[in-house]
Amino acid sequence: MTEALSKAPERGYAESVELSVNLKDLDLSIPKNRIEDDITLPNGRGRPVKVALFGSPEMLQKARSVADRAFTGAELEELVKDKKAAKRLVDEVDFFIAEAPLMPTIGRRLGVVLGPRGKMPRPVAPGSDPSNIINALKRSVRVRSKGNRTFHAPIGTRAMKPEELAGNIDALLTRIMSKLERGRTNIESVYLKTSMGPAVRLW
Repeated sequence: MTEALSKAPERGYAESVELSVNLKDLDLSIPKNRIEDDITLPNGRGRPVKVALFGSPEMLQKARSVADRAFTGAELEELVKDKKAAKRLVDEVDFFIAEAPLMPTIGRRLGVVLGPRGKMPRPVAPGSDPSNIINALKRSVRVRSKGNRTFHAPIGTRAMKPEELAGNIDALLTRIMSKLERGRTNIESVYLKTSMGPAVRLW
């Protein structure tokens, strides 16, 4: 990891640091062999992560202090009438959660925007307090391999301490291996790089 950071030239901003994971010996045409997961990083992303909530007025009241955006069912109906505003929201927000009864409406009205971006909301139980879920998502990264043998995942920024990045790498790879049929054996290689720097092999 130190090699990847030292080889990358200094930039005037906090570059992201990401892993590139290459899988092997998996039939990725079978959905169960694909990785799609929200993985909580113990040391966070090193940048703000935005979470939006769709819920009842009661649920929104519980979570307004932690959610970046919050919409009632009525506000959701208004949002979907403005397609540009809906697309802008989906692009700006990292994660969505929704009170379970609103999921069918969201699927019908916003699924075409949310689905292709891998941002369909995580359902939460009616009347619950989603604050803990929101706080966990603010330290999470969504990993999607789709049908590709190689996929990428951000694990922090260059401004973070090396030990913080190392902790995030360990957590992410441990979670990925737990999802694979044969664990570590299904990973061919892992590379680390900053957004503008060269890739350095870790495995």
